[in-house]
Amino acid sequence: MTEAMPNGLVAAFQAHYDELLRFLARRLGTAERAADVAQDTYLRLTTANKGGDEVRDARAFVFRVAGNLAIDERRRDGRRADVQATAEAGSAVPDPAPSAEAGLLQRERLRLLDSALEELPANVRSALLLSRVDGLTHVAIARRLGVSESMVAKYIAQALRHCRRRLGAAGEGGRGAAAGPAGRGRL
Repeated sequence: MTEAMPNGLVAAFQAHYDELLRFLARRLGTAERAADVAQDTYLRLTTANKGGDEVRDARAFVFRVAGNLAIDERRRDGRRADVQATAEAGSAVPDPAPSAEAGLLQRERLRLLDSALEELPANVRSALLLSRVDGLTHVAIARRLGVSESMVAKYIAQALRHCRRRLGAAGEGGRGAAAGPAGRGRL
């Protein structure tokens, strides 16, 4: 049977519509998606064959057009899934910045620590800062302050006790407020 007119393609579409829906549903997985692709097939068929080329088997042509559109639909699904997976992977990356609440607590903790350090005698404060912030040894601190190594140890212990008491009194518990370089020591 030879059909050269688009009307013949539309007639073949209408005659085999139920069969076409079952064919598309098997390929696409749902009746809803099959109906959408069938509608696209109909639109494609109404504009097909405008050049007057001969279509020998209208049913086969309709199923070929529908099958190609189903393939295109599945490819689009694959691209959407890739984009979605990429978007989800990007949203799973944790934000390294502290939360506003954590930042506020840290600033308050630093203010309390700074206040506690200001209350210390100059040599005691210097010994602690040279040890924890600058990472100097007790020998280097002793030379810089002009005191013995054992006095440096006493200064640092005194400073740590004072800071812990001040942070503890403020409800901070004094845990890990001023670890020095390489994680040495805690207040």
